[in-house]
Amino acid sequence: MRPVIPYVTAALLFGLGVYGVLRRRNAVLVLMSVELMLNAVNLVLVTADTTVRAVLPHSGQVFALFVIVLAAAEIGVGLAIVLQLYRLRSTVAVDDVLLTEPAGAVTQDAEASR
Repeated sequence: MRPVIPYVTAALLFGLGVYGVLRRRNAVLVLMSVELMLNAVNLVLVTADTTVRAVLPHSGQVFALFVIVLAAAEIGVGLAIVLQLYRLRSTVAVDDVLLTEPAGAVTQDAEASR
């Protein structure tokens, strides 16, 4: 079997995922692009497992299962963050998210403790 077609397909999927992460403004679409990149890695792992006779049998498929488990955990945490962001800011646009607190801002917790 020639592994050229799966490797090229995985490279295209990974490139499309990188483009989606770099160009999208919506947080949900960024998470979908990350999943696309992880699936491209899974395709490479399974293709390498079937074409290269390794010392450990089915090692690429086992690594692919670990990647699937990590992707599911990442989506769970990522969607929880996106939902909380939507509740607080009423938008999921990545450009509108402030990563730092403004210098003169007083939080509600600080006001409640006074």
